[in-house]
Amino acid sequence: MRPLIGITTYLTRATHGAWEEESALVPADYVRAIERAGGRALLVPPSDDGVDETLDALDGIVFSGGSDLDPALYGQERHEETGGFEAGRDSAELALLQEALARDMPVLAVCRGSQVLNVALGGDLVQHLPEVVGNEQHKELPGEFAEHDVAIEPESKLGALIGDHAPVKSHHHQGFGRLGEGLRGSARADDGTIEALEDPSRRFTLGVLWHPEAGEDMRLFEALVREARDYRAAR
Repeated sequence: MRPLIGITTYLTRATHGAWEEESALVPADYVRAIERAGGRALLVPPSDDGVDETLDALDGIVFSGGSDLDPALYGQERHEETGGFEAGRDSAELALLQEALARDMPVLAVCRGSQVLNVALGGDLVQHLPEVVGNEQHKELPGEFAEHDVAIEPESKLGALIGDHAPVKSHHHQGFGRLGEGLRGSARADDGTIEALEDPSRRFTLGVLWHPEAGEDMRLFEALVREARDYRAAR
């Protein structure tokens, strides 16, 4: 039996044939990445109810990308470039992530998901990176991934998985500020931006600001599936 990996989704209006209605969606690249890595994907829509029941069914979870978090969640006023808040998704994913961490369930957090991870552990965010780094290399054009390299800490879990250097696909205008409790930065872009973080005390808690599901390198998803298989065996 393949490990069952949850993928968080978001609610948005979508067209299906003659119908246009609110739908729970996530890019199919996440599903394909989990399946290519040997797992079985289960879509998890945002809900404040049933956190325990959801996690009881899963062996691991991916927190997917998406819109900005409400800066009130980390004690800041809204920057003019920050927007698209989804209060229901924010609260649901924070609750889901905190319980997943309490269980030491394998977690891979992607882009927005890695920001949720940082905030859930008491960290905060840089709301608009171009003002800090002086460039827009992390999100050059809306709807297109920017490509750049990251340098990875060789002693980190991430480094053990993919080496000390990697080309990545990014689409984010926010970054990590103060890191949450127990987290350490494990990759940086050439402008100094922290691009990945992890908690070395946990089984597998890894967040990346880039989008590994959009590339060909499946090693992060393969590692998640391996850890999920071990997690299931130990339950």
